[in-house]
Amino acid sequence: MTKKNTSDLQHELTNTTDLKRFLTENQEHLINENFTEMLQNMFRKSGLSKATLAKKACTSEVYLYQIFSGERTPSRDRTLCLCFGLSASLEETQLLLKHSGFAELFVRDKRDAIIIFGLTHNLSLDDVNDALYSESEATLF
Repeated sequence: MTKKNTSDLQHELTNTTDLKRFLTENQEHLINENFTEMLQNMFRKSGLSKATLAKKACTSEVYLYQIFSGERTPSRDRTLCLCFGLSASLEETQLLLKHSGFAELFVRDKRDAIIIFGLTHNLSLDDVNDALYSESEATLF
């Protein structure tokens, strides 16, 4: 079965009168992971060690282990740091932000536009922070 895009799902949901049927028919298109599970899956795919991820995300290993265990929930900026550490795509970053309860990156926001540029051009976290700082925007850490 082909994957439905978000627009198609939104259209289908708004035009249905039977929520249970929509959920049943589209179960394979819905995200069933929570933030921690999604982060762990991204981490496994990255092939990095936790020590390397901590270094690339500019965070401590202790804090990283607390996040992975579900003991701590990172802020939006720390979630973005993890995405840079994992070399996540823009789409993966947006999904992780959604699952953490934070706003997605918004291209019309100058700070977010700089972050999006960094993600899509595979910039390091340090390079993105330099760009943010040079544009008088708050850095990620």
